[in-house]
Amino acid sequence: MAKSNHKGGLPSPIASAIPIIYLITSLVIMLCTKGTDAISEYSQLILLSAAFIAFCISRIFYPCRWNMLKIGIYKSAKQILPAVPILLLIAMVSATWMYGGIVPSLIYYGLEFINPNTFLVITCLVCSVISVLTGSSWTTCATIGIAFMGIGTIMGYNEAWIAGAVISGAYFGDKMSPLSDTTVLAASTTGVKLFDHIKYLFITTVPAMTIAFIVYAILGYSSDAVGATDNKELTIHLTNTFAISPWLLLAPIITCSLIVMRVNVLITLAISTILGIIGIIAFEPQLLSILSQDSNPFNAILGILLTNTSIDTHNDLLNELVFTGGVEGMMNTIYLILSAMTFGGVMLGTGMLSSITRSCLKGIKKTSAAVTTTVGSGLFMNSCTGDQYLSIIVTANLYKKLYKKLNLEPKLLGRSIEDSVSVTSVLIPWNSCGITQSTILGVATLSYLPFCVFNYMCPIMSIAISFIGYKISTNTRTNE
Repeated sequence: MAKSNHKGGLPSPIASAIPIIYLITSLVIMLCTKGTDAISEYSQLILLSAAFIAFCISRIFYPCRWNMLKIGIYKSAKQILPAVPILLLIAMVSATWMYGGIVPSLIYYGLEFINPNTFLVITCLVCSVISVLTGSSWTTCATIGIAFMGIGTIMGYNEAWIAGAVISGAYFGDKMSPLSDTTVLAASTTGVKLFDHIKYLFITTVPAMTIAFIVYAILGYSSDAVGATDNKELTIHLTNTFAISPWLLLAPIITCSLIVMRVNVLITLAISTILGIIGIIAFEPQLLSILSQDSNPFNAILGILLTNTSIDTHNDLLNELVFTGGVEGMMNTIYLILSAMTFGGVMLGTGMLSSITRSCLKGIKKTSAAVTTTVGSGLFMNSCTGDQYLSIIVTANLYKKLYKKLNLEPKLLGRSIEDSVSVTSVLIPWNSCGITQSTILGVATLSYLPFCVFNYMCPIMSIAISFIGYKISTNTRTNE
């Protein structure tokens, strides 16, 4: 293998693609031989071995400097490591909200007032509104999303369908919210005013969401599974196990209010956990005696927070719904995120990521080609870096000069990045978003992927509209 002729000693695009090919091939083989559930179990090993392959190729055949490798890993760690304490708190919120009666109350009232045929549409709509108000897809999925998973499962819906509707709504709201960190980041890195950026997103986002609503409506009215489960029997078991009360709905209301007020996410999640613990003590004291082996309620609460917890509701379906993993259940997710961080850092530090993306920029002269390449690069970055924030920053910096050269407005670059990076990160099994939502909702990433209609329609719409040329202008006000 000859040394690269690229400026700065970057590996050749072919050499740089080897770790990616290995990663994808290994995952496909794993998927075909062991199924979707095995992805999360073996992805750590595959990601770390892909990182090792990238490191060896770079060290043996190319002048990879240690300080550049350290910088790459540092950049990756800087974006991903802050998610670890958030994930730990999300695990605690999920556990305490379940055994504090908050999620069971949401499920109970949801079953009372939601029409099963319109459930998927309502799920997507409610998650959209909450995510717009909070600016956080993760918080939306970890709170109201879990409740919708329970409601839909009892109604007889496939869990993958429910997860798809929850994620579509949550990521629509996250993308369109001025409170969203990814939206603010995409606007700032491309030099576009925030509300101009959001306004321009409507052109691709509204059609994508409209298609999602239509699909969910068709699924809801055509599904034979809806109503197959005896809701009355399940609600009886639910009320026999938990204290259902409208007062418990104050917890999600307070949580949403804190996020809207821009309270730090760690503080918000900590307060939400405390609200869940208060719910356990005030409304579910009988569960403490059941869960505590030594009659110490403190130990029971600590067990709910830190370990796998289950109770017998005398109904198999409900037993599955109320099972929580706590911090222990989130550890595999954290290990996977750290593995993705390592792989992304090595790909950045060795220059392999830059080599592949730079080769894609050659010969681009049309708007449609620029947008298509940007969207493709966004998907590629999500796959390689394992983090949407890092992907937004890298993609924006790579394409700024190209868009300026083609006299294209920066807001087109910002929209193309949002349509590819922000909404597709959750569709990649080893990306931090995909890992997290799969763990929170209890559905494998590749299982819910086909039903995240909004998420995969956004990049399609972005490319389609670039070919049509609708609302695409240049800085010189001339068409291509």
